[in-house]
Amino acid sequence: VQLQASGGGLVQAGGSLRLSCVASGRTFSNYAVAWFRQAPGKEREFVSAMDLNGVIRRYGDSVKGRFTISRDNAKNTVFLQMSTLKPEDTAVYYCAADPGVITSTISVRSKYRYWGQGTLVTVSS
Repeated sequence: VQLQASGGGLVQAGGSLRLSCVASGRTFSNYAVAWFRQAPGKEREFVSAMDLNGVIRRYGDSVKGRFTISRDNAKNTVFLQMSTLKPEDTAVYYCAADPGVITSTISVRSKYRYWGQGTLVTVSS
């Protein structure tokens, strides 16, 4: 499956953005999906994930209560709604997907084989 992320940009602290990730090439509904992010000089970290049924959702501690993951299987798209953004949310955001991810490892970066190219989110103070 090929993934294409979009929606990044420059926003002021306290603002909102919605990222999108469109999948092509395979049956997207069979895939768990996730968002990770990587700030300059830091490792790629888990942001959010959702199982293939859209029932299980997980969030990183730093984004809980502010970010919401969702998916539209009919459109082969996963979204990340980001609210109350902070300067520390500045990073390149990557979407990822894999059909073999199980709930217990849904936040583990190494479990995802398919990655999008990333979209830059910059939050100014």
